[in-house]
Amino acid sequence: MKHLIREIIPVILGILIALALNNWNENRKDKKYLNQIYTSIDNEFEESIINLKASIPKQQVLLDSITKYINDESISIYGIITKADGIQKPTINTNTWRAIANSKIELIQFEKLSALSEIEESKKSLELKTTKLVDFLIENLKTTNQEKKEVFLLLSQEILTTTKYSQLEIEEFLKK
Repeated sequence: MKHLIREIIPVILGILIALALNNWNENRKDKKYLNQIYTSIDNEFEESIINLKASIPKQQVLLDSITKYINDESISIYGIITKADGIQKPTINTNTWRAIANSKIELIQFEKLSALSEIEESKKSLELKTTKLVDFLIENLKTTNQEKKEVFLLLSQEILTTTKYSQLEIEEFLKK
């Protein structure tokens, strides 16, 4: 019996050591993977900040043009857009976040996960508002009606507000 115990103890210790080493190695791989993901997310968000910051002044020019010509029945919505040098559609890159959300989401800290989810929601909100604006413009480009211009102004203000909010959310995420 003693002989059997002497043979089993080294085997059990060997198994425990192997499991501990395997666990340590998996944790090391997960940490390396997360560092790569966070770096990639940070890079995408830094690009998004540049894009958002560049779009805000252009959106403000559009709002100023709408306000200037809102009562002018001789200028159409298309004319206002032309005078403002077009419409700027801000973009937020979340490709890396979406990729990890489909694979190893359990590795992300809750605070970061929550912030990333909020940024994704802001992105969707911005896309929805932009789509609504485009749909409105398709039907009303040639109109000179003041009420339609007011709707155009409100939709454009909503996009600007959401753009600024998205920028703040991303900047807060990058500080963490």
